[in-house]
Amino acid sequence: MKEEQSLQEKYAPNNVCWGCGPANPDGLHVRSFLKNGEVVAEWKPEKKYEAFAGVLNGGVIGTLLDCHCNWTAAYHLMKHAGENRPPCTVTAEYAIKLLRPTPTNDSVFLSAKVVEITDDRATIEGTLTAEGKVCATCRGVFVAVKEGHPAYHRW
Repeated sequence: MKEEQSLQEKYAPNNVCWGCGPANPDGLHVRSFLKNGEVVAEWKPEKKYEAFAGVLNGGVIGTLLDCHCNWTAAYHLMKHAGENRPPCTVTAEYAIKLLRPTPTNDSVFLSAKVVEITDDRATIEGTLTAEGKVCATCRGVFVAVKEGHPAYHRW
């Protein structure tokens, strides 16, 4: 049985983003999937991403949530417009709340949903959980870019 493609693999296989790019050999390789109206991902930390023994670095947490929420926005902006390819989206703003240390001994889980959407931007809320507890949350605004923007057609 063939493994399901993530949003990143389906729509941007040549993307080299460090957080979510399938084509970046040194990246985190966030893989986001649709599930029950949300976008979800599972990611396994490695020791090299620790802030200190057994705890995930806050910058890595921010990257995981930023990329995952960005893909949530891109997918929903595509659906909102009735298109079959997502627009290139960039992060206009986002805020992370680190609620508790995130352990690195097992997978972390990301989930994200749209809280507001217009033709060219989406506000997304996301969570990162580990061991059944919410460790971090995110709220961000992600914008579809137009021709002339450096990120236009990056995927």
